Amino acid sequence: MAKSNWNSKDIPDQKGRVIIVTGATSGLGEEASRVMAGKNARVIMAVRNVNKGEIVAAEIREEFRDSEVEVRNLDLSSLASVKKFSDDIIKDYNRLDILINNAGVMMCPYSKTADGFEIQMGTNHLGHFALTGYLMPLLKSTEGSTIVATSSAAHRAGNIDFNDLNWENRKYNKSRAYGDSKLANLYFAYELAERSQKDPDFPKVTAAHPGWTRTELQRHAGMTSFLNNFFSQGVDMGTLPSLRAAIDPEAQSGDYFGPKGFMEMQGYPVKVKSNRRSHDKAAARKLWELSEEMTGISY
Repeated sequence: MAKSNWNSKDIPDQKGRVIIVTGATSGLGEEASRVMAGKNARVIMAVRNVNKGEIVAAEIREEFRDSEVEVRNLDLSSLASVKKFSDDIIKDYNRLDILINNAGVMMCPYSKTADGFEIQMGTNHLGHFALTGYLMPLLKSTEGSTIVATSSAAHRAGNIDFNDLNWENRKYNKSRAYGDSKLANLYFAYELAERSQKDPDFPKVTAAHPGWTRTELQRHAGMTSFLNNFFSQGVDMGTLPSLRAAIDPEAQSGDYFGPKGFMEMQGYPVKVKSNRRSHDKAAARKLWELSEEMTGISY
């Protein structure tokens, strides 16, 4: 981890490697897809809006004429969609080198997913939990594969109520629910990394957060959108922590990357520390058990 100004120039040629990026129609996912396509990877853009995804893919192909970019439908708020996407990937591909679990919703009004989960926990955590579980055989059969979970500094506001994961017995707080989902992303990454120690074929599992980055995700975030003008960084920098988590050969399972600047809001990606609560192993195991129960996915 000696290089402190790590950037996309540090990513070697990715020819022959297959990468899935969820939520690739805008923001961090779009930029990660663009960068990796420019490094000659086969990029699968997993998106809810295929038409929008095709527009982004066309722009990437225009920039990188020989790039291999494919758009596939994935709605993380539907377990049926997650299964269909995963089944099709396993049918069509014999390897998966990198899975960047990037897609998410942020501070949106209360609603539920197709399966009855609170929308932020259901999309940001449970959808990716199911997706990773379905794709695990392909990841395990690919030497040197990596899973990246995308969290946020907002995990520090999370404190999951395991008796009311779907917010059915409390007044809904969209900021708190978002923080819970981002804490869940870290519980997932750390618990999965812990389990990986028992299996030599297991993928590397890392996590990252983008700092304060200007993205479409913040459209429901009120004051945050205004403060973007003063404190935020562009997606080119905000995407670097996830890319480093995915690519840096020195990264280890359980590592967490974010910007190196003041309060981890801006700057080049470095290894950072999440809060004490995120390392509560009993809570991580509890969430894992609930996630298996709710999704029907057993790793």
